Amino acid sequence: MSTMNISLPEELKAFVDRQVAARAYGSASEYVRELLRRERDIEHLRSLLMEGLESGPGRVADAAYFDGLRERIRQHADKKAAAPSGSGAGRSRRGAKAGAR
Repeated sequence: MSTMNISLPEELKAFVDRQVAARAYGSASEYVRELLRRERDIEHLRSLLMEGLESGPGRVADAAYFDGLRERIRQHADKKAAAPSGSGAGRSRRGAKAGAR
């Protein structure tokens, strides 16, 4: 692990010390590492969001989109319910094993 020394105004040093004590960090270094990791993760998320925005037009998640999604789920459920029960369709592995015993 590399070492980096930083200079802080007294006000920020006092803030870091309070955070270390209040949040049960082992040291100021642990606290600063967590802040940096969090900032890195935020930056990564922003880049993913921008990549998504720049990838082209997508579907609008409006009421019509969710109505269509619900309809597809209903159709899937209806097909599953209409499957013959003797064919093993819809049976879980556990159910199939229990029936074979």
